[in-house]
Amino acid sequence: MEDDTRTAEPQATTSTRRGFLKLIIGAIAFFTSLMLGIPFLRSLVLLKSKGAKQVWYRVVAINTLTEGQPTKLNFSVRTDDAYRHETAVQSVWAVKHSASEVTVFSPICTHLGCYFKWDEGTGNFECPCHGSVFSRTGKVLGGPAPRPLDALPAKIDNGILFVVWERFEVGIPEKVKV
Repeated sequence: MEDDTRTAEPQATTSTRRGFLKLIIGAIAFFTSLMLGIPFLRSLVLLKSKGAKQVWYRVVAINTLTEGQPTKLNFSVRTDDAYRHETAVQSVWAVKHSASEVTVFSPICTHLGCYFKWDEGTGNFECPCHGSVFSRTGKVLGGPAPRPLDALPAKIDNGILFVVWERFEVGIPEKVKV
């Protein structure tokens, strides 16, 4: 009978150790799942709500723009994706019509996505890739571009120009957000 007592003790110790290890491994698995799951769920929620939310980016003081003259402007755009936070520099073309009215164009050609430039000599926006030409108002004057330049939402608040940065499908006649 003494042998039964001795064999019962190691089993109890082994099962206690085994239970403790299971508890520790379970706790580690739980916290790891939690650490990975929260950003994943957050990104899913942000994906669903992204269509409704517009982020206005501060671009420039409106009084620094010359009326009627297209001006290329750069500004920072911050993106958050789970644990990854990035800041990228984007550019737009702004045409000031008056102290309270500005048209802002995406710098991306609607044909194949090249970046166009303003040609002071011709007074037009010109794409160096395939020869699309656009007027100061964004209208297609020549080349293979399927639609006018993409205007971006813009507003002036306390003398500061704010823009919503958006990208659109290229090569199609409709203006469709990417």
